[in-house]
Amino acid sequence: MGEKETTEMKKRKLWEYTKAIGIALILALLIRTFVVQAFKIPSGSMIPTLLVGDHLLVNKFLYGTPVDIPLTQTTVFRMPGIRKPSRGEIIVFKYPEDPNRDFIKRVIAVEGDIVEAKNKKVFVNGKVVDEPYIQHIDNSMYTIRLEPRDNFGPYLIPKDRVFVMGDNRDQSYDSRYWGYVDLKDIRGKALILYWSWDSIKNFPRFGRIGRLIH
Repeated sequence: MGEKETTEMKKRKLWEYTKAIGIALILALLIRTFVVQAFKIPSGSMIPTLLVGDHLLVNKFLYGTPVDIPLTQTTVFRMPGIRKPSRGEIIVFKYPEDPNRDFIKRVIAVEGDIVEAKNKKVFVNGKVVDEPYIQHIDNSMYTIRLEPRDNFGPYLIPKDRVFVMGDNRDQSYDSRYWGYVDLKDIRGKALILYWSWDSIKNFPRFGRIGRLIH
């Protein structure tokens, strides 16, 4: 085999590798843009369902994929979705008070619902909500005049809005304080845990990896 032929083979292999890497990057970008996106839990507002250090994938196309300007949080348009969020689902969304930050909370009420809380119990359309996923770590009771943590409402949820709350109910900054989430600001539905890191023990939480989020 001549030197020229060997050089040509090396060039072809290099081109094949370059094409493969390019295709993989394009597919990864398309998947991230239109299908799923990774998200890391930075705070304890969703304990015990989600822990600090949990890494999860978010289903973006279910509610309609938001298409952002690259490297920004600015949404230019939204792809049609399959359906709107339902009560009880955990969603990732742009924080209304700072759209450059993403928050994760649970949908408690949707458009047309009437939501209120009485002494830490949440009611939707007059019925107490069964919430086996929440925790209360503070037995004290705040009146509605003091703050809306334990008592609020009733509120009628406007069109194309949802009311969200954290599962760590006494330590969550959510719709009780800053209002509703606009459907156009929702990034997607929390889907599955793909990694979890315990920063205190400096060790992975292997038992959490692969869990579906609900």
